[in-house]
Amino acid sequence: MISYKGTPVLRTDRLNLRKLCMYDTQRAFDHWLSDERISDHRVSPAHKTIAETHKRMKKTVDGYVSKEFCHWGIELKDGGGLIGEIDLYDFDSSTGNCEVSYSIGYDWWNKGYGTEALKAVVEFAFIHMNVHKLSAAHNTDNPASGRIMEKAGMKREGVIRHMIRNAKDQYKDCAVYGLLREEYLLMRGGGA
Repeated sequence: MISYKGTPVLRTDRLNLRKLCMYDTQRAFDHWLSDERISDHRVSPAHKTIAETHKRMKKTVDGYVSKEFCHWGIELKDGGGLIGEIDLYDFDSSTGNCEVSYSIGYDWWNKGYGTEALKAVVEFAFIHMNVHKLSAAHNTDNPASGRIMEKAGMKREGVIRHMIRNAKDQYKDCAVYGLLREEYLLMRGGGA
């Protein structure tokens, strides 16, 4: 049974994962939400105006009232600011399963930040929330995202053809990954 904990601060060697706030709106817009290189791999289109980002940020901030809402901003500890976001969603109380998604600003790709953030959220999901299975998917034309999932211990389970349609009206095949709590505990060397 999932034990909901909301969105506590999670710390890694180089990152703070924390709740987003309205103050983050401009950085989120500048660093990833308005960038088509990133939105090409998401269902939602790149934001054209800061007003779009403001509306999305308000919805996120309002979500924090629920313990079932797990959505972090990814912030560099060295004062480099907000570089992305990561969340747990689609919780299924009957199975104890959920999904994870993340976005990192283009300027911070291929620096290990995505892996570091995902590992922290995977640990939180399995150790503190008692999630049974964590799933994720990425467009097959974005293999770097799959490498992040693999480095966090997730296993590729297959490809779903035309799983999503992006904002450019392109259908995308997605590779689906998963990790079971029991596998995670074995990887980390035992129990919680």
